[in-house]
Amino acid sequence: MTAIGAQAQRLLAHRRPQKSFFETLIRSLIILCVAIAVVLSSISVCDGRWLFARGQLFGLWHFCTVSNGSVLKCVTDLSLARVEGLSVGVIPIRSMVSFAVVVAIFGLELLMVSQVCEDANARRKWSMGSVLILGSFLLSATGVLSFSILVKDHLTFMGFTLTYWCEFIAAFLFFLNGISGLHINSLTHPRNRVGKI
Repeated sequence: MTAIGAQAQRLLAHRRPQKSFFETLIRSLIILCVAIAVVLSSISVCDGRWLFARGQLFGLWHFCTVSNGSVLKCVTDLSLARVEGLSVGVIPIRSMVSFAVVVAIFGLELLMVSQVCEDANARRKWSMGSVLILGSFLLSATGVLSFSILVKDHLTFMGFTLTYWCEFIAAFLFFLNGISGLHINSLTHPRNRVGKI
């Protein structure tokens, strides 16, 4: 065998096996759902008005009251809401949900790069991206739950605003897609099949 033939054999041996249509479709759907979750979470964090109760609008950044003419009067001093611990407790909640968006963006980037650049580290990039998405779930779910605990005296099911539900759905999508990403990676690349370098 010539040197060129040996190099060609080596390149063919190191080539990744072709992915099936369904694997590509599922991975693409996971990436799409994570992107939707990032958009929902970003909208929720930027708006930040999560609960409307008794003519008052509680949020991450503002506290608003509704006057007679249906005009919102908003202030950034959350101590005016007269909810015990809200002005201090909302600071870590803001940080958690904001950091969840940042972590999810990095996770989404790793998921996309692993699909575009199919090199020897693609599987590892996909796993790291999925783990980051699960980290986003933990951060956003903790933020949503902490906010609900802070304003528990004002909670009503119909009082939650659309942006609160955006964050809730985003947290659910982060969980679902992080778990799905890890699962499909373990199904398509079993641990006992070790690639040679």
